Amino acid sequence: MKCLSGTSQALYASALALAMLLGQGCSNEHEQGALSSHALLPPGGFYLAAPVAKGAARDCPSTPEPYTGELLFPSKYAGSDSARDKLNKTAAAKYRKLTADVRNLENGVNKWVGKYLEDGDPEYAECALEWLVEWADDDALLSKKYNHTGKSVRKWALGSISAAYLRLKFSRSQPLQGHETEARSIERWLGKLADQVVLDWNMQPMERRNNHQYWAAWAVMASAVVLDRRDLFDWSVEQYRQGMAQVDAEGYLPLELSRQTRALAYHNYSLGPLMMIAAFAQANGLDLRTDNNGALQRLAQRVEQGLHDPQLFADKTGYRQELEDLQENGRFAWLEPYCVLYRCSARTNAWRRSLEPLSTYRLGGDVTQLFNARLP
Repeated sequence: MKCLSGTSQALYASALALAMLLGQGCSNEHEQGALSSHALLPPGGFYLAAPVAKGAARDCPSTPEPYTGELLFPSKYAGSDSARDKLNKTAAAKYRKLTADVRNLENGVNKWVGKYLEDGDPEYAECALEWLVEWADDDALLSKKYNHTGKSVRKWALGSISAAYLRLKFSRSQPLQGHETEARSIERWLGKLADQVVLDWNMQPMERRNNHQYWAAWAVMASAVVLDRRDLFDWSVEQYRQGMAQVDAEGYLPLELSRQTRALAYHNYSLGPLMMIAAFAQANGLDLRTDNNGALQRLAQRVEQGLHDPQLFADKTGYRQELEDLQENGRFAWLEPYCVLYRCSARTNAWRRSLEPLSTYRLGGDVTQLFNARLP
């Protein structure tokens, strides 16, 4: 798919209709093969139009300094044993300082895109594009010198940026119209990042393909739809399926159980990218919900039980669970795609509604809006 900024409203409506049709899934392999020729599309909420602007134009803050250095960052668990569950406060502070500009870019781009879709002021969308173009023109985050934490930062950034950019690219308001040059620059950069993320995580040993692999797969899935690249889409699906194959009969992920005191937190953390991949696959005619006998739902149900009763995971691991990473509502943004993919129980829906709006820049900003948008 080329840049959509000049596409007519009629074509947007057609694309949205196709996305909804494909979201019903395919009945057999022949139909799935036929669908491979179609342009990749996001779930319906990504077509949300911005309202008519009400306020005055706003100045765009300075772009965070593009990060072009080596991606060599300390882990916040530096010095921990194989469980990787003991926080090193000194290392964590150093990590936050070194990655501040990357984090500010992720946060800021999602903020401006969200403001544009909320207020309709085109200056917000233009600010997001300005920031992205500066990083794109400098080939930021593409260093070939990196450690595990560094390649993790790269894939997190790719997912955050691609998801936010998708909202501009597919919005029925067509905010990219008139910004074709910027769009080409950004998409060239996203393509380079996506290719590098695939290289980074293809080298990960199978026995270590835990939540990081799912987040890499989500980043590549979002960029696959931006770029309409079936090779990236297929790679993401393959990583997802490897993850689903790890889910045991009780709904646990063994590699996340090994995190001992943080097993529940990392099970929960795994659900965000996995749910988004499944939702994006569904929007493109591929139903992943049956993998490993419904492993995704089994995992989600186990995590939900654990969140309401952490003793479940304490008994399973033999360690009392650390809950500090489960204090922000955005940690449960996976509930939005989950309750679209599945028929959630009344209890789950009540819990989800009590937490809304659910937002996290790692999944594209306001996830509640993305999966509950009422499109005309």
